[in-house]
This record gives sequence, structure tokens and C-alpha cells, in this order.
Amino acid sequence: MKRGSMNGQKPANIHDVAAHAGVSIKTVSRVLNREPNVTPKTRDRVLDAVQALSYRPNIFARSLASERSFIIGVIFDNPSAGYVAGIQYGALAKCREEGYHLLVEVFSEGEKDLGERVLTLVRESLLHGIIVTPPLSDSPEVLSALKESGTRFVRIAPERAMPDTLEVRIDDAKAAFDMTSHLIGLGHRRIGFIIGHPGHGAANQRFMGYKAALENAGIKLDPKLCVQGYFSYQSGMEAAERLLTLKNRPTAIFASNDDMAAAVLSTAHKHGLRTPEDLSVSGFDDTLIAQVVWPKLTTCRQPIAEMAAQAVSMLAQPPADKDAPKEALLEHELVIRESTAAPNA
Repeated sequence: MKRGSMNGQKPANIHDVAAHAGVSIKTVSRVLNREPNVTPKTRDRVLDAVQALSYRPNIFARSLASERSFIIGVIFDNPSAGYVAGIQYGALAKCREEGYHLLVEVFSEGEKDLGERVLTLVRESLLHGIIVTPPLSDSPEVLSALKESGTRFVRIAPERAMPDTLEVRIDDAKAAFDMTSHLIGLGHRRIGFIIGHPGHGAANQRFMGYKAALENAGIKLDPKLCVQGYFSYQSGMEAAERLLTLKNRPTAIFASNDDMAAAVLSTAHKHGLRTPEDLSVSGFDDTLIAQVVWPKLTTCRQPIAEMAAQAVSMLAQPPADKDAPKEALLEHELVIRESTAAPNA
């Protein structure tokens, strides 16, 4: 019977693991803390013992022994519940695998003393590292506070590169180019675009990709077809209302995220338009909402959970590891579903 199972025995401790593996307690600690100078054979023996005994190291004891925290933070200011859930899921799963805990905090980009609040969070929580999601990943106040604190951080989907910082992103401009080109390939020429929140670097990149695809196809940009949104469902409804009441309305609308695209579907239905017969609709991210609305959304899949997992992996690497990657560029994918088709003649 495994020690620490539901048979009433005490959970296994580090002494048990050391005895089972035939190594010292210090060696077990080195393996669990991913320190160097441990042979692969010894490392495997210790990890086998950890699994056999169902050993779960105490996070506070590990922190005291190694003089470093095993808590990774992630900070948000994003109206899309699907995006936030994806980031949390990916980060939690990878933290569990790497032996870390996750701390989640919500901030508002425009709030007073933003930098000071971030600095307080980092210092009081003794974070090992922090994942910064957009638009905070481009916030001067946030980035200045993190640099002042000396805490390692990973920026997700930043617009501007920064020297000596860790980044995880996709090529948002290329992704939007590909989606717009898909709509053009179906025969659409009047393609509306709902721009994402102006404070998000990725939103600006997606708008650039949309415009580049039109230019590549020889289609003149019509400013009336480009409407500002804010990544929220409500802003998607308001933008769709403006586009669908134009005298010469678009035959397709590409929204910068799935929440706004779902709002376009609802607004089109209100106007008596069928999707995709009368109006093709596409989104971005491939969050849960893209699969539960009807018709299901054609969208550009951004690997949100994988991006968060990659960020955790980068923070888990020793800071002195010069060979560790400073930037991770993940692949996007067009997901073609029922909400897009050739324009109705």
C-alpha cells in the first residue's frame, strides 16, 4: 500500500523519499528544486520514489530550504472570460507539473497607483515570477514596477519588444492576414472589421493584418467598415449595429475576438440576417463561446492555454540559464466552422 494513501497512514515526507531512493535528503531537495549537479540516473531514482510514495512537498518548507518562493503570479485586465479562463487553465496545469502554486490578481490599466499596487503584490507575496497578460504587458507603470522589484516576469502578447525580458506570443498580424484572406477567398469584398481594445498591442497587430490582406488582394480600404471595439460582448453589439445599418453593409464581419464575434451573430439575427447566408462572421481566439453559439464560429485559434504554460516553463528555468529561450512564438490556426460561406448572390 502506498504511504500517504487513504489508509490512515501519515503522508510521506522527504526522509521517506530519501530512504526509498537510497540518497541523502539534500539530494532529494536538489532534484525537487531542479538544481544542477545531479546525475540523470540519480534524478530518475528520486522522481520514481516521489511517485511511488505519492510525495507532495510542502511549499513553505521548500521555500525556506531553497530561499526562494514557489509561487507564480498572473495578473489580468481583460474583459473576455474565455481568454482569462484559458490563461488560468494553462498556467495552473503547468504549475502543478513544475511544482509551483499559482496566484491570480486582477488590475485595471487605468487605475490610480497601478505600479505601486503591482509592486506591493510582488513584495508581499514573495513571488518567484509573474505572468503579465495584455494590456498590462505593455503598461509602462507595470513594467517599471516589475523591473524595480527585480522579479522575473513573462509578457504575453506584447506589442513592443523590450530588451532582456521574456515574451510569449503568436504572430497576430499574420493570423489576421490569414483570416481576412480566407474571407476574400470565399468571394467577400466588403469585409467589416471590429478593432480590439486600443490598449492591447495584439489588437493593433490584428488590424494591421486585416489591412495588409485587403491591400494584397487589391481591395481598397473603406474606413466606414472599420469600427472600434473593446474586446467585450457589449462593444461587439454596438460595433455590429453600426456596420449592419450602413447603406451598403458588409457581406462579412471579422471581429478581433470571439466575444465580439458572438455579439455580431446576435445583432445580425435581430436585423433578420441569416448567418452565413446573408452575413459571414469570424472571430479570433477560439475560446469556448466560439463553439457554443449558433452557428459555430469560424475563428483563428490562439493557443491561449499553451501560451500560459510556456510562460510558466520559462519562469521555472534557472535565471542563470543563458541557453533558455527569451521569446516563444507559438503557431496560430484557422478553424473553419459554419459561420462563414461565400456571399449570397
